[in-house]
Amino acid sequence: MKTSLRLLFMGVFFAIALLLPHPALASDAKPDPKPTEQSTGKPALETLFGEINTLRDQAFQATNRGDFQSAETAWTKLIDRLPENPALWSNRGNARVSQGKLDEAIADYNKAIELMPEAPDPYLNRGAALEVQGKLDEAIADYNHVLDLDSKDAAAYNNRGNAEGLKGDWDAALLDYRKASLLAPDFAIARVNSARAEFQLGKIDESLRNLKNVVRKYPQFADARASLTAVLWNKGRNDEAESNWVSVIELDSRYKDIEWVRQVRRWPSSMSDALEKFLKLA
Repeated sequence: MKTSLRLLFMGVFFAIALLLPHPALASDAKPDPKPTEQSTGKPALETLFGEINTLRDQAFQATNRGDFQSAETAWTKLIDRLPENPALWSNRGNARVSQGKLDEAIADYNKAIELMPEAPDPYLNRGAALEVQGKLDEAIADYNHVLDLDSKDAAAYNNRGNAEGLKGDWDAALLDYRKASLLAPDFAIARVNSARAEFQLGKIDESLRNLKNVVRKYPQFADARASLTAVLWNKGRNDEAESNWVSVIELDSRYKDIEWVRQVRRWPSSMSDALEKFLKLA
C-alpha cells in the first residue's frame, strides 16, 4: 500500500514578503525625495522573484521525472533564499524520503512544523516517513493530528489505514480506507486499499467487485489490475486472471517481482500470497 505524499509550494509573493523588513523598522528613516531604482530595490526583488520561479520549476520538473536528487538540490537552493517558508522544508523532505533519506526527511518535516504548526501536510509527510521506519504508533499519531486539523483529509485516513494494516488491525484499516474513498471518490489508491483489506478479511466477493469497478474506471492503473489478477486467480477464474495480467505487465513489469510487491508495495499477506501462486503457476 503505497503511502501518499503531497508536494506543496506557498506563493512566491508570500515567500518574498518574509524577507522584507517590517514597516516599523524603517519608521525613523527620512524619505528619499527622488527614489531611484536602487533605493526601491525593484531590480533585486525582480531578480529574486525570477530565481525562485526558476528553482521551483526545476524542483517540480525533477520530481515529475523521478530525479529526486536534483529535486532535493533545487529545494535546498530555495531554502537558502527563503529559510522561513515551511513548504520548502516539507517538499525537500519529500524528495529525501523518495531517496530513502528518512532521518534527514524527518528533520525537514520537523522544521516545517516548527515554522507553521497548523499546516497539515508536514505531519502527513512525517507520518509517512515514520511508517517506512516501522514507527507505526508515531505515524498514526501524526495522521491523527492531521485529522484534528482537518477531519475531511482523505489522505490521512488512507495513510492511517496503511499503518493500521501493518499492525495487523485490518478491521480498523478497512474503516479508514472506506472513509477516505467516501471523502474523495476519485482517490483510486484508497479504493484499491479497501479491496485488499476486504480480501485480507475474507470478503473475497466484495473485494473482487470493488477491484473490477476501479479497473473499469481506471484501466491504466497497474496496481489495481495486479490486485484484480490475484483475486481472479484465487477465485479459479484463471483465463480472466491471465488476460488481465497481460495489461499489468505492459503497464508496470515490477509486479512480476513478488518481493517488490511484498516489501515495497507492502500488499497484505493474503493478496501477496495469491499473486505469488499466480506467478508460479501462470
